[in-house]
Amino acid sequence: AQQLVESGGGSVQAGGSLRLSCAASGFTYYCMGWFRQAPGKEREGIASITPGGSITKYVPSVKGRFTISRDNAKNTLYLQMNSLETDDTAMYYCAASSRGNDCYPAPSDYTYWGQGTQVTVSS
Repeated sequence: AQQLVESGGGSVQAGGSLRLSCAASGFTYYCMGWFRQAPGKEREGIASITPGGSITKYVPSVKGRFTISRDNAKNTLYLQMNSLETDDTAMYYCAASSRGNDCYPAPSDYTYWGQGTQVTVSS
């Protein structure tokens, strides 16, 4: 069955790092993305990766600090987050889109969503 389950969230001080994982059973041929939603704010896309993993895209606020990757053999999507800032505090979600290589971190493109994992960055 197709299922997305995030893990790896937690609390960290500013400047620290976290690595999020998303168990993505049944999504080998899907575009995948990471999204986040802070309290009182809309859900925003932050990174996407094509099914084969060759093309990644990032929003400017995380580019150079976050890295999206996937291991299709392990059915797992990752988000390595470095140099974390207090503004990165949010619930983080992984999601899957059937758009294949037409792959951008736009929430409306994604059909399947995980339940989220909380990331809290303190100063």
